[in-house]
Amino acid sequence: MLTVADIMTKEVVSIKGTTTVREMAGIFDTMHFGTLPVVDEVGNLTGIVTASDLVEQDRPLHMPTVISLFDWIIPLEGEGALQRNLNKITAQTAAELASTDVVTVVPSDTVSNVAEIMSSRKLHALPVVEGKKLVGMVSRIDIIRSMNR
Repeated sequence: MLTVADIMTKEVVSIKGTTTVREMAGIFDTMHFGTLPVVDEVGNLTGIVTASDLVEQDRPLHMPTVISLFDWIIPLEGEGALQRNLNKITAQTAAELASTDVVTVVPSDTVSNVAEIMSSRKLHALPVVEGKKLVGMVSRIDIIRSMNR
């Protein structure tokens, strides 16, 4: 049975938290992939930025729907939704833009397990970690290529 270690990309392009939005856009443009893991100085995974995160910066700010009841204004999307949207739109660095609640896999996971995670969560790539250290990336195309083995 194939494992993540068998199909993952080991030479991963990663970025630091200080990488700017402009630098990320350049990497996405020249490298032609849609996910960049964010790592600290020792290679530990701290977050992930996707091309969609950058695209969202150009969208208009969505004002949350509210209900006015007497003197109260109640946001229907939760109080933090507007703040999260504002933070994404105004982010200047990877640390400000990155998602920190990252789904990860380990090298010993089976390819079928990774396929299930990607399918159920609608993800295109997953960081591969040992402990907190980034050791690779596995993407949908890696799974598709493994079908030819």
